[in-house]
Formats: sequence, C-alpha cells, structure tokens
Amino acid sequence: MLKIGQIEYANCIPLFHVLRENFPSSGYEFVTGFPTELNRMLLAGEIDVCPSSSIEYALHPDRYTILPQLSISSIGAVASVLLFSKVPVEKLNGRSILLSSESATSVNLLKILLHQRFNCLCTYKKALPGATSPYGESSAILLIGDSALRASLEKTDMFVYDLGEMWYTWTGYPFVFALWLCRNEVAEGLELRTLARHLIEAKNLVPALLDKIEMPANDVAWMGHDRLLSYWRDNISYQLDDRAQAGLMLYFAKCVESGLIPAVPALNFAVL
Repeated sequence: MLKIGQIEYANCIPLFHVLRENFPSSGYEFVTGFPTELNRMLLAGEIDVCPSSSIEYALHPDRYTILPQLSISSIGAVASVLLFSKVPVEKLNGRSILLSSESATSVNLLKILLHQRFNCLCTYKKALPGATSPYGESSAILLIGDSALRASLEKTDMFVYDLGEMWYTWTGYPFVFALWLCRNEVAEGLELRTLARHLIEAKNLVPALLDKIEMPANDVAWMGHDRLLSYWRDNISYQLDDRAQAGLMLYFAKCVESGLIPAVPALNFAVL
C-alpha cells in the first residue's frame, strides 16, 4: 500500500478531492502534515510519495524521482506565501527577519529575493509556531500556507509582499513551490505509475470541478466561499509545463549562487 503525504493547506484541497472522488483510492494510506514534516518523512522512508518542497529535491536528487506534469506553483501572485514587514522591502538591509518553519522552499526564495534582487543582507530567525506578526527586534515575518492567508485578511499597517508575485515580476517565470516526489525504491512500481496517471488526470479535471468541490467548513468559516474559490482558481497552479520547469531550474541556479545548495540537479522524471 502506497503511503501518500498530504499537505494540510488549502492549496492542496482541490487535487486531493478530485483524486479521491474520481479514482480508486482505497489502496492508499494518506498521511497529513506540513511541508517540512512531509519532507522529513519522505527522506526517512516513512511515506512513499507526496507533494514535497522543491528545494528538498535539490538537496537530495539522488534519493527521489519526480512525477511528471505535476506541481504546486504560481504564475504571479500565490496569495499564501507572504512577507509582512514594518518597513519597505528595500530597507530591510541589516535587519532581522522571522521565518516560517513550515517550508524550506519559501524560506530560500525569500533569501534569494532579498539578497539578489534588493541587495539586502539580513539575519534570519525561526518564528515560533503560530506566530503571525513581527515581535522583539525583528522587522518582518514570512508566513506561508493558511497562516499567510489568514493574516492577509486582517487589517494591518504593515507592508505585505507576495513572494510569487515578486519572483514573477523579477524573472517572468512561474515559481514551483512543490514537486510531486517519490522515493526511488517505489518509482518503477505499478502502484506508483497508476497513482501518477490518476493524479495527472485529476489535475486536468480540477478547473472544471472547482465549483463542485466540497469546501471544508473550517476554511470557509474564516476565508469565505468566494475568496477560497478565487484562491484556487487565480493563484494556484498544478502544472509542470516547460515554463514552470524553466522557472524551477532558474530557482535552483539562484540557490547555487547564494550558496543554498551545492549544484543544480538534473530533473529525474518517472516513466509512466
């Protein structure tokens, strides 16, 4: 039985909903968690496949195989990876920034943007779980996922920057926050190939089925039906086409420039 990691964010709801509703899923075990938790579990062999932080692949390219045509990406604003700052971004040089502990990909994207785009050298600290605003000596905080979405709905006098939008404005490419990765040990198995094909079919069905997806009551309660639907439709992409791959490779190259990874990895795709 394949163990599938499922990210506990609103951005994953449509794909997993369509997968479960339209394809046989009784043979899978779904394990929920935050991106960094699932990254650790995948590397440890505790799960077999999941949408995993794209930087996780770059750190361990010899351990993983990528499921083709699938990602969690944005083409412009992503709405759920946000920097909240007390000062304009170009004035963050020399200041302290709190970082979400839930996603290494977004953390490295922020470091690249601040250093390479805005010439800011900052110090970084991990935010305490549940933190939603700067405190102490920190001038800004990076929030991701539902925490970012919730904070964006609150009235604030802070400067708010969408990292997906900042990347797209700078490079002209989509940003790939997560890839669907599997352990090499299961990459050639029939179960994995079947799952990959079903995920691709589910991804293609999502746009036409968004209006019919049963929204979790908890998410609707704080975000609202229309805003959640707009988020899925306008901000989240599950594609991994040529331009998304080019954006991914550019991100890896900039990670190398900033000393965040040792080398740009080749993309090793599963054969379906």
